[in-house]
Amino acid sequence: MDRQVNTLGTEKVSKLILKQAIPASIGILIMSINMIVDTIFVGRWIGVMAIAAITIVLPIAFLISSVGMGIGIGGSSIISRALGARNNAKAFEVFGNQIALTILLSICTFIMGSCCSLPVLRLFGANGDIVSPASQYFQVIIWGVPFLAFAMMGNPVIRALGKPNYAMFTLIFPAIANIILDIIFIKFMDLGIYGAGLATSISYGVSGLFIFWFFTSKNSQLRILPKYFKINISILKEIVALGGVTIIRQGTISLLVILLNYTLFKYGGEVSIAVYGIINRVMMFALFPVLGVTQGFLPIVGYNYGAKDVKRVKQTINTSILFGTGIAALIFVLIMLFPTELVGVFTKDDELLELTPNALVIAFLATPVITTQLIGSAYFQAIGKALPALFLTLLKQGIFLIPLVFTLPKFFGVNGVWMSFPIADILSTLVTFIYLKKEILVHLK
Repeated sequence: MDRQVNTLGTEKVSKLILKQAIPASIGILIMSINMIVDTIFVGRWIGVMAIAAITIVLPIAFLISSVGMGIGIGGSSIISRALGARNNAKAFEVFGNQIALTILLSICTFIMGSCCSLPVLRLFGANGDIVSPASQYFQVIIWGVPFLAFAMMGNPVIRALGKPNYAMFTLIFPAIANIILDIIFIKFMDLGIYGAGLATSISYGVSGLFIFWFFTSKNSQLRILPKYFKINISILKEIVALGGVTIIRQGTISLLVILLNYTLFKYGGEVSIAVYGIINRVMMFALFPVLGVTQGFLPIVGYNYGAKDVKRVKQTINTSILFGTGIAALIFVLIMLFPTELVGVFTKDDELLELTPNALVIAFLATPVITTQLIGSAYFQAIGKALPALFLTLLKQGIFLIPLVFTLPKFFGVNGVWMSFPIADILSTLVTFIYLKKEILVHLK
């Protein structure tokens, strides 16, 4: 492995986190801008029901592609520790198993999604006037989902190799492609929601092809070599144990989306689903630097844990939480000051402009505390402790948010949905802090 990988164990931690986090943040930012622009184009050029349709469909696509994401994150954790222990042969074998598993499972899920599209859409809350545009959108983007799964598998592996800039390009190139194609297909060719889906599907293909290029080029130390595609059961178990955390988390998010869409439709109709669609886009955009810090944290802590450098592991945890919390606090202030202006970017619809700003403010109330929860769950996944990682990952969406979304609207109506988000953030952060403190005191002496 090259000199850049070795810097994960030698370079100053604060500088290293910035070096890893900035490209990750830029990549997430561009991807978020992509989804925001997509929503803006759809909302302004097609209509409110198109926003609701995308809000229904995209979680389904990400659920299918989360198979690749889980395999990528699970395998990259093993690869980081293998590199830290100077076991390059194992890194190659793990990567080959990741590729084989991603191809097999993404094809299977694609077939199931294609054959059962309407029942799946209805399961995720497609009701009333949303059904038709959601079905059109889904039928197109499903073709790009296997490419998205492959890209999501390869992206964390690239970061594990100490190549954050290339991982950033994995997100930037498809985002740029999607924005350009949106303008062509929706604005100039007037293809409506079908055009939006076509642009998204092609952009997924761009991302997958870039990953393929990287791992066949001289820029990567790991290569796509068929001789490593043979499944190794022990490696497979470790990938699935760690990657299963991500897949279960995405499955939980999908369950949450189903509940959210049904609850919002029940208490506020189609327009409330569109309100949530805007809030969700703002969340993705606003939190990009915090997510970037978390992504940058993973390969550093995994490498140093594998190298048994406890001091650097502790330093990485503390510095990452400090950076992320400062950024999150700044984001919180901006959203509290400019909620109406943020919503106005997405829509000129009077009803959405009236309902969304207040909902946005409520949903973001606990933003300053979220970094501890993100870093805590990421830490246990990075060091190969699947059960604590799974528990902490499920805390917000599964253990706290789903029951809150089910319960609070009975007393507070639609506002109960928005209130559920900060309450879940605070509770999950408290539990994660206790787990992480215990880990540092007991195992990182």
